[in-house]
Amino acid sequence: MFSYNIIFWVSYLTYLFTCYQAFICSGVLSDLSKVTQTQGFDPVWLVLMVGGVTFTLGFAGCVGALRENICLLKFFSGVIGFIFILELTVAVLAVVFQSQVKKWVNDFFLANIREYRNDIDLQNLIDSLQRMNHCCGAQEPDDWDLNVYFSCNGTHHSREMCGVPFSCCIMDPAESVVNTQCGYDVRKSFKREWSNHIYTKGCIAALEEWVPRNLYTVAIIFIVISLLQMVGIYLARTLISDIEKVKFSY
Repeated sequence: MFSYNIIFWVSYLTYLFTCYQAFICSGVLSDLSKVTQTQGFDPVWLVLMVGGVTFTLGFAGCVGALRENICLLKFFSGVIGFIFILELTVAVLAVVFQSQVKKWVNDFFLANIREYRNDIDLQNLIDSLQRMNHCCGAQEPDDWDLNVYFSCNGTHHSREMCGVPFSCCIMDPAESVVNTQCGYDVRKSFKREWSNHIYTKGCIAALEEWVPRNLYTVAIIFIVISLLQMVGIYLARTLISDIEKVKFSY
């Protein structure tokens, strides 16, 4: 049981190291003393939540096993069981309500496009999604009209007006330095010319294509995580049963 929980501790430390690389080494350090007041999503809080849950479970499992504390072991197995049921429920609902999930993801992406320049972590998240999936905007590049800096409809004098973020640009593999101004004025030209400079596919469509291509990978990851969770529950319940038997004998 103790050895099993080392997985949680190692996962937590790896998670922290990854976050350190992402938020400090890349020069992106968020002000964690303030909660984002915009409608956009701040990924820092998701990082903190997942890290906190992982640390708490590892602590409860390790201490519960070493001290033979039934309360901590029940807490560990109960939370793991709850997480497993929650994951299963989310997976089933995502399959049953595909259209609603698609609409929610679309609205979520559009809301965060509006707040693109207001949060540096959010900005990096959207840029990463667009670069990895070779897409631009939720449904199309014109979705960037929702952002006050990139909009073609406003009276502002932003240099990014009628443009898109650099993550929408089709990069030349030979270029070693990223041109962050490559998206300037792109949407001032005819739409038929956009494909020469930027990705014209929306990120929602790109994600829809990604899931079928990687279905087996996603399924294997889900099965492995589920098996690890069930092993943890089994070990915790077995140890609880052994402790109760010894106490009963006394």
